Amino acid sequence: MKLSPKETEIITLVAKGFEDKEIGTKLKISGRTVQTHLTRIMLKLNARNRTDAAISYIKHNPEYLKLI
Repeated sequence: MKLSPKETEIITLVAKGFEDKEIGTKLKISGRTVQTHLTRIMLKLNARNRTDAAISYIKHNPEYLKLI
């Protein structure tokens, strides 16, 4: 369940409630690139959707709660 640094940034922003376009703007990447990262994140975490992925990641990595 190891996420790349970029995937960690993205899942943290998802957990904060940001949408793909907002995440893309903040990280200076396209919304489509955000979606690609989210697809990979969901596969790695065996998540059904972005919310499930965020909950799963935070549950298994409680140190990221301070980032939210």
